[in-house]
Amino acid sequence: MTTSTNAGQGATRRAASPRATRANAAVELGIAPLTSADISAIAHGARVTIAPHAAERIRQARALVQKALHGRAAIYGLNTGLGANVDTPLTSEQLVSFQVSVTRSHRAAVGPNLDTLHVRAIMATRLAEIAHGGAGVSPAVAQAIANALNAGFHPVVPALGSVGAADLSPLAQIANALIGEGEAEFHGTVMPAAQALKAAGLVPMPIAEKDGHSFVVANSYSVGSACLSLRQLRAAFEWSLKAVALNYEAFLCNLRILDQDALAARPAFGQVEVGAELRKLMEGSRLWDYSRARRLQDPLSYRCVPQIWGALHHAINEADLITDIELSHPTENPVITEGGRIIPTANFDLTAFAQSWERLDLALSNCASATTYRISKIMSHGLTDLPRFLTLHAGNAGFGQIQRSASALDAEIRHLALPVSFDPIAVSDAIEDEASMAPRVIAKTDEIVERWWILIAIELISSAQAVDLRGAKAALGTGAREAYEFVRTYSVFLDEDRALGPEVTSIAQAMRSRAVPSV
Repeated sequence: MTTSTNAGQGATRRAASPRATRANAAVELGIAPLTSADISAIAHGARVTIAPHAAERIRQARALVQKALHGRAAIYGLNTGLGANVDTPLTSEQLVSFQVSVTRSHRAAVGPNLDTLHVRAIMATRLAEIAHGGAGVSPAVAQAIANALNAGFHPVVPALGSVGAADLSPLAQIANALIGEGEAEFHGTVMPAAQALKAAGLVPMPIAEKDGHSFVVANSYSVGSACLSLRQLRAAFEWSLKAVALNYEAFLCNLRILDQDALAARPAFGQVEVGAELRKLMEGSRLWDYSRARRLQDPLSYRCVPQIWGALHHAINEADLITDIELSHPTENPVITEGGRIIPTANFDLTAFAQSWERLDLALSNCASATTYRISKIMSHGLTDLPRFLTLHAGNAGFGQIQRSASALDAEIRHLALPVSFDPIAVSDAIEDEASMAPRVIAKTDEIVERWWILIAIELISSAQAVDLRGAKAALGTGAREAYEFVRTYSVFLDEDRALGPEVTSIAQAMRSRAVPSV
């Protein structure tokens, strides 16, 4: 995921700040379960409010915590220590001071700092989770998070330190800043948190019994980051199919592979849907006259797009579903149920979540490799009858050098797709001997998608060149024509050799910018 290495050094941070909000842009918690799109909107600057009945759920859950204070039962995090110290009871004098201490002791995150978008996504996710009523925090804690988001107060949160068995360290960084300790960013400048609170017109967040533990015992870092990733994933997926369509036109691909009946004959995950989308993108193409195809059967990186991209389509939907499950339900330990019980739970475990995202990484890697192969093949004279490296001037480099960039990106993506979620090192006196490594799983997904955007841009720019060499612009399908015209706003036809890297980067950035929500 994106990080900012200068935050926390007293430096000014501008590029990471969310865009300004419109006065009417707001997300209300408690009307319906929030979606990843809602979290993304808040991360990009939308205001947040707490619906009255969500506030009532928070109050009712808190009343149960207050009632438990007068009982004799041991309740984890309320009157006991944490982790291996669960066997250590807390005295009545320690109940509040211990909660403040939790925000300090768990503030162990390290490494480069998260950018403001991710910090806001984490805060929004934690607030959404608290609104379910399962955490039992004081209402003032929930309101403090909402106030901080709306005021633009953003704690400095290092990216490393969570193993995905509740994102304790990152959330402690946020809680600690909200009480006025550590550092925070306000209006692009990092400063002491107490100073930032004052500048934002906020007061330090009050901490009562169990509040510190309840704040940190959630997976808001993993889930909030996933919400941001999903928007980029879906946008990249859509653009990748446009690049495929343009390459189909340039390669003179046999479109029989998109036949609806053939795809439905064995409806593997997602392939029917991807086939339908590609048929839509190819509407009006001359290639629907199958006699125009160069070959009866094209290379597999062309023929198998419905199957390969179908697997990715399915993987994205699964990742979206598992993310919504985490976002829409309480995951705290202990959890306060709707029936009014306080029950120890392991619902913070993100094994299923992490495995879904790991499968997504594998699907992305397959698509990236197929993209790289098509980039290479569209430049091959032997396969296309086009000039080698798509240049009219024999001996020129043409698009040949950009193949190296594609190959390097594909190699990095294959490496990043390797699983990281198994075999964690046991911590807390070996009591916590399982963990999902979910934050790192999401981080490497972001790194894969960042590279895939560039591969998509390379396929687009090389395919546009090939279309021009064929003189086929007028015969393009609807989606392929849209992709072609988009490319040509950033890159003209390559006659003499020039630097293509900056143009590829501009195309990738332009595609990514369209995935940013307007608020």
